[in-house]
Amino acid sequence: MYVVSVLLLLGVLPAGSVFAEQHYWHSALPLMDLIGKWFTFWAVGVRLGIAGLRQSIQPRFTAQEIFNLKGDEALPIVRELGLANIAMGTLGLVSLWLPAVTWPAALVGGLYYGLAGALHLGRGEKTFNERFAMITDLAIFALLAAYVVVTFVPRIVG
Repeated sequence: MYVVSVLLLLGVLPAGSVFAEQHYWHSALPLMDLIGKWFTFWAVGVRLGIAGLRQSIQPRFTAQEIFNLKGDEALPIVRELGLANIAMGTLGLVSLWLPAVTWPAALVGGLYYGLAGALHLGRGEKTFNERFAMITDLAIFALLAAYVVVTFVPRIVG
């Protein structure tokens, strides 16, 4: 279930939304703006929001299934991580209705994904779920970073 939900939220749903807005709704937005809009909404807003709720309510999944921790000592820290994810997720969700916050949400969420992915890289032996989290974190970081970089210059010049 974890793998399917992550693939849907980080790939299928945002890519489908970009395709639908471009081909069915004939959006005038440039492709990179559509990518930023929909990947920020789904990957930062929905994905981090859901992860945050789960980490706050059920911290054992993250502790045991992602980081392979056996005791309960890390559960309060996982809950706090959940609160941070809820905060970032809220910004990502709001970006769909307030386009002015898409860029900041992509910057913050993308940076989080990149740093989390790098942290996973540095860990020794990984569970399948941690390896999967690392790969998807780094992939969404690359995509959001591309959006932030490509759209940065026009924002500061224009």
